Amino acid sequence: MRALEGLLRALAIPGEDIPNGLEDRQRLYRSVLAAYAREGRRILVVVDNASTAGQAGPLLPTDGTTAALVTSRHTLDGLDARLHDLDILDETASTAVLDEALRHARGADDTRITDDPQAATAIARLCAGLPLALRIAAATLAAAPTRPAASLAAALQAEHTRLDKLARSDRAVRAAFDLSYEALTSDQARLFRLLPLNPGPDVSTEAVAHLAGTGPDQAEELLQHLAEAHLLEPAQTWGRWRMHDLVRLYADERGRTDTDHRDSARARLFTHYEDTAQAANTHLDTLPGPRSPHFPDRGHALQWLDAEHANLIATATAAPALGHRATTAFLAIFLARYLEYRRYFDDRITLATTALAVFRELGYRRGEGLSLDYLGVALRAVRRFEEAIDAHTQDLAVCRELGDRHGEGAALTNLGSALQGVRRFEEAIDAHTQDLAVCRELGDRHGEGAALTNLGNALEAVRRSEEAIDAHTQALVRFREFGDRHGEGTTLNNLGNALQAVCRFEEAIDAHTQALTIRREFGDRHGEGWSLYNLGNALWGVCRFEEAIDVLTQALAVCREFGDRHLEGAALME
Repeated sequence: MRALEGLLRALAIPGEDIPNGLEDRQRLYRSVLAAYAREGRRILVVVDNASTAGQAGPLLPTDGTTAALVTSRHTLDGLDARLHDLDILDETASTAVLDEALRHARGADDTRITDDPQAATAIARLCAGLPLALRIAAATLAAAPTRPAASLAAALQAEHTRLDKLARSDRAVRAAFDLSYEALTSDQARLFRLLPLNPGPDVSTEAVAHLAGTGPDQAEELLQHLAEAHLLEPAQTWGRWRMHDLVRLYADERGRTDTDHRDSARARLFTHYEDTAQAANTHLDTLPGPRSPHFPDRGHALQWLDAEHANLIATATAAPALGHRATTAFLAIFLARYLEYRRYFDDRITLATTALAVFRELGYRRGEGLSLDYLGVALRAVRRFEEAIDAHTQDLAVCRELGDRHGEGAALTNLGSALQGVRRFEEAIDAHTQDLAVCRELGDRHGEGAALTNLGNALEAVRRSEEAIDAHTQALVRFREFGDRHGEGTTLNNLGNALQAVCRFEEAIDAHTQALTIRREFGDRHGEGWSLYNLGNALWGVCRFEEAIDVLTQALAVCREFGDRHLEGAALME
């Protein structure tokens, strides 16, 4: 009623001519707008910050000519209008808003934003692209003309006071969030307060159901309501959700003051991540064996791991400080194959280092040895060989202390592979030979296969090619005996290299071709790159130059895809 009265007065209707009833005012308002339109006088009606569709509806024109814009914190889907969601600003736009707002307030000579781009970028990042927060930050600087931008950036760093800093006497980020929060139902508000417990950048509907202790359908409904209130946003893939950084701080602040059994909710979420990661890991085992029914196949397991990768790493690294050290230990174990397969070696180093600290704090030596093993393998993959040697040497000492002969064998072969990286080949041969003896003592035929192919690599490095061929051939028998296709592919690749060294190129071509088939069977793109590179070398050896160039070009594309400079250099040299 009052809004219609104000609009009619703005349209030059005298107060005494404005009727009292809502419907009469609405008819008059729309007829005036239509009259203006007939005269060619275009009007834009702006309905700002509407709470509901019912509040905005009576203010909208119906003549088909007059334009209207309705803004709201909520998605108003009952207006029969086109919906536009405003995204947050990117870094460039955010710094531009800061600069323009400051110059508008203080004049063109105020260049604090452009003078210190690093501080400006930090402020933009800490305001997380939210226009209101950026305007408040600019107003804060405008109110203190001698304050450097770096000072405000430093003040906004602390999460627990950031919302307090983003406030002026007439506006505040927290106050804007309060309006949206107070409109939530109790169930919606409870979920909103729990969402910051997820350590990662986004969260799935399935994970939210565990967090809230409810079913997926109810979780999705609650999440959708929060998205409509713009307290949450759906990710590009349906079923995943993100929180704006400042909204996350606000939700966490609210959560700390309510009794939501946050510890139990976090435990449910972390258990979900542990159990599902374990289920996915069974599908990455290269040996035949039972697979978890949670996923229908390897592809679906990898799809889940890819989607949750950032969340799982964030959870594992955050868990110890939250009193969930077991979560770190479990995820370090269950994610090892995946991180190696996807070549996320930096994440594997981070996770293994975190788990190592946990096990040492607990005094659990077996876990310490396992973490050292994972750490050494990842360090070797990024060519930090000396650190890898140190990690495997420590692992070997732990295994011998515990009398763990299986672990001792694994530590020896991994140590041997790291020693090869620094060209300490005789020591590597000795380590692999010791591993082979341990495996034979224990009757570990599969482990024997790994020891043999690693020994073959070390023998080949010192030009003992016939012995290397014999070792790889024996390893191939072991892996085929166990149905380990992945191990078979690795060994075929190694065997092909040894065959090339003695100019048995046709046999080498056959071995590399088989290895390539297996790598593609597993979707192992990086392994495929190495097989292509080795196959190209073998083809070159029999003067099949056009085929070799084609295969090496494919190898080059793969290594660039993964950023593998070592393989790229090798392929270019050929």
